[in-house]
Amino acid sequence: MQELRVGDLVQMKKPHPCGSLRWRITRTGADIKIRCEGCGRVVMLDRVVFLKRLKRIIEQGPAPETAQEPAE
Repeated sequence: MQELRVGDLVQMKKPHPCGSLRWRITRTGADIKIRCEGCGRVVMLDRVVFLKRLKRIIEQGPAPETAQEPAE
C-alpha cells in the first residue's frame, strides 16, 4: 500500500451521487478528508473506512517537505 499524502488524487469503488469517482485528499491522520473533483463536496472518513472504499491512487501528491533548519 502506498503512502497517503495531502494532494493525492484517488479513485473510490463507488461513484459519488454527482457521478464522479475521483477525489482529492485534503487532510490525513486518523481521519481522511477528501473533496469530490466533480462537485466539490467535502467528506471526512475514518482511515479504516477510507482504505476499505479506496480503489486506487490515480496521482500521487507532492512529497512531504523535510524539516530544514532556518537559514541564518
